Amino acid sequence: MRKPRYWIAVISKEHAMRGVSGGFIQVCHGKQIPLKRMSQDDWILIYSPKIKMDCPDKCQAFTGIGQLKGDDVYAFQMTEDFVPFRRNVEFYDCTETPILPLISQLDFIQNKQSWGYPFRFGILEIQENDFNLIFSKMLANGAH
Repeated sequence: MRKPRYWIAVISKEHAMRGVSGGFIQVCHGKQIPLKRMSQDDWILIYSPKIKMDCPDKCQAFTGIGQLKGDDVYAFQMTEDFVPFRRNVEFYDCTETPILPLISQLDFIQNKQSWGYPFRFGILEIQENDFNLIFSKMLANGAH
């Protein structure tokens, strides 16, 4: 059996909540390739730097946690001109968790002064220890 991988998707809180309520993930403005790197049973955290995509109001918190279901990457027509790709995710009830108190403990953030740097591409794979730290803060039961 394949060991799950651990991902962080960078999504505004407003868009993240749509995905959580709809049971899907959509990343990097709807691109297909990042979603194809993931597999069933991988875990995904949502980090929301902002509340809304086109507004400056900061969120800077982890706002969702889930596990990928199935291997299908599918197109979804949102508008006549926008057909992004999605994957199905089983999301869990969680507590929104600010990133600032965790920065010093997260290994994937190597430069603690420029802590936002790893998030610039919209999706990143992290190690299990970083996932477990964030998971323990977001979910009361701490088990997965």
